Amino acid sequence: MEELITLIKYAFLGALQGFTEPIPISSSGHLVLAQELFGISISENDFSFEVLMNFASLLAVVLIYRKDLIRLMENGRKYVTKRDSVYKNDFMFIVYLIIGTIPAGVVGLLFEDRISATFRGIAPIGVALLVTGLALWLIRNLKGRKSDRNLTIRDALIVGCAQAIALIPGISRSGATIVAAMGIGMKRETALRYSFLLYIPVSLGTILIKIKDIDFGNLLIPYIIAFILSLIFSYFSLKWFMGIMERGNLKYFAYYCFAIGCLILFIT
Repeated sequence: MEELITLIKYAFLGALQGFTEPIPISSSGHLVLAQELFGISISENDFSFEVLMNFASLLAVVLIYRKDLIRLMENGRKYVTKRDSVYKNDFMFIVYLIIGTIPAGVVGLLFEDRISATFRGIAPIGVALLVTGLALWLIRNLKGRKSDRNLTIRDALIVGCAQAIALIPGISRSGATIVAAMGIGMKRETALRYSFLLYIPVSLGTILIKIKDIDFGNLLIPYIIAFILSLIFSYFSLKWFMGIMERGNLKYFAYYCFAIGCLILFIT
């Protein structure tokens, strides 16, 4: 019976992480809430769990944006080798992704432990969700004009800094980057694509740094189940979110963040 309960627990957390990762409601915040509010705790190998679930979501993003990634890599290589201006826009998009990765990489390496210690507990998550909700509400009606061809180094740095702010538990990474991108005038489609392509190098870097510490212990099967569910839920959640972005319905996520944030502060 204990093994079954453990399996259900990890399956639930894997599905929760997968569903909440792509949408602007903070996956890390919801994992903490699930553990605190419902008395769900994971083993001392929770660090390994975090890395593994992150990898599952990364695979889902790569699968969905595989055509964009292949095009960017091929055209970026052609621009470097041929210097043909036809491929310059894709090459520069790669450059902007690299630049946008820098702020979160630097802040994460230098201050991640301090940030985690400072914003520990569920009350700070409640406040962060309210901030996320307010940001989503403010840009809910923006459409923007900037496409991939109109991005600048300044744009990349602003969105990159927003991604760094999302290291605070309860601040959604996708929410922060999309809000910043739309706030500086990107079209919804461009903001969405840039946000999730920006997720790839940061996520991959995190995995490479922490992979040496992964230890499955005696939880290999629960981890595998959680990984599969996280991958599946991340994939379909992102597909669903892409449709919501296309229709411009971000206000519903703002309502959700307001409701959950207020509930957390009320019960604490």
